[in-house]
Amino acid sequence: MHHHGYLWTGPKDRFDQEALRRPPYPEPPPAGSRPELIQRYREVAAEFPTSDLPPLETAYWLIKPSSLVRGTWEEAKEAASWLGERLAEYAPRFASEWDRDPSRLARLVNTAAEQLHSGADVSYGFYLERPTYLSLAVVTCCPNRADAELACPVA
Repeated sequence: MHHHGYLWTGPKDRFDQEALRRPPYPEPPPAGSRPELIQRYREVAAEFPTSDLPPLETAYWLIKPSSLVRGTWEEAKEAASWLGERLAEYAPRFASEWDRDPSRLARLVNTAAEQLHSGADVSYGFYLERPTYLSLAVVTCCPNRADAELACPVA
């Protein structure tokens, strides 16, 4: 078991494009469906696997391009440490003073270490200067608890 780190920052309205943040349905629309439905399915099927947008389900980072992996760690504590470094780096830009609280951030890192050690994934999101959003995730790999069928992106 190991862990991969992911970071995305960008316009909140892009982050809100949920259709591009979820995998397409396994089956395409049936023949005779509205052309716009078929076109939308094709767009999502083509864009989801290659888009840098954070997936709605954290485990699906594993099907994204390996170039999006920001780090890989064997130990949960090391992965949580990376997360803590990113939180410290971005904290001055957090829109909410509550989100910038150092003791709160330390609790998030400690909780992340526990969750990662147990094999779970961790995902945090923060509003930065408006209208920007930060998404941080650490995904447990090989196997992933949420979906053991997902392959390692850097294998």
